[in-house]
Amino acid sequence: MIKRMIMAAIAALTLANAGAEKVVPINFGNMDRWVTRNITESGIIGGETKKVYAIGPNKTINGAKAYVPEGGTPWASSNVYAKVAGVVKTSNAVFPETRGNGKCAKLTTMLEKCKAIGVINVEVLVSGSIFLGRMLEPITSSNDPYSKLDMGIPFTQRPNYLQFDYKLTAPSGDRTQSTGFSAKKTIKGRDYAEVYIILQRRWEDADGNIHAARVGTGRQRFGTSTADWVNNYRIPVWYGDITTHAGYQKYMGLIPKSKSYSARNSKGKIVPVVEEKWDDANATPTHLLVMASSGCGTAYVGTIGMTLWVDNFALVY
Repeated sequence: MIKRMIMAAIAALTLANAGAEKVVPINFGNMDRWVTRNITESGIIGGETKKVYAIGPNKTINGAKAYVPEGGTPWASSNVYAKVAGVVKTSNAVFPETRGNGKCAKLTTMLEKCKAIGVINVEVLVSGSIFLGRMLEPITSSNDPYSKLDMGIPFTQRPNYLQFDYKLTAPSGDRTQSTGFSAKKTIKGRDYAEVYIILQRRWEDADGNIHAARVGTGRQRFGTSTADWVNNYRIPVWYGDITTHAGYQKYMGLIPKSKSYSARNSKGKIVPVVEEKWDDANATPTHLLVMASSGCGTAYVGTIGMTLWVDNFALVY
């Protein structure tokens, strides 16, 4: 009798453990450690020394140098060092901010202004974004911004949720378009902050082109200001073709070819990752994409002042 009771208890414990959730933090996803880059811009645009932040081991880097993530951080951001026609310029819309005993990431949409000989002649709208991957520095032009993102990291698991903390300030009103090469425009319709997780199965053809099938999708837009932090928020990951799912929205669809992110192929060349189809719901991914942004639209378009704070990214199984 005692033996049967012990065996039953062990079986019950095993079943309980089998159904238990597993929360796995994404490396550096607690946003507590940051690299501070001190970069002096060219004299023709003022010669100021600007701080450009990156999520990574606590460190200070001085000088206009292309940043390569180190220390095991998988994160990159829209903060960049650019060198166009020999002119050094920086852009920073992602900031570390104190939260309790640690830090969080503050992502904001703002106008970057460039002054030449004391006159403002360029204004570019930037939305603060963080993502898994790498920004390819130095940026040498504003053309085809998606080609500057080496997007995604190798990954073969199948999580159920992306979990994180967030806080949002969402101004009302229309959007602004400002590319720096023409006058600012007002575009009807509001902007949203956005967070997503995408799982892809990628493969490379003989010519070095990278193709992808969408394995898993979790994507949400946020447009309502919060009074305080929303902790342990979860975005579910849906697998396979989700176009008939009750919660499907058009923005959750396959990435358009014209907006393809990029990756380095086996030949060392940066090429677009063309998402061609929905994969089988039971497929195993090869890459994980996670992004959080204070905007969700086309590059150089957004709502000035839209600010998203994020912290404690994790995957839930």
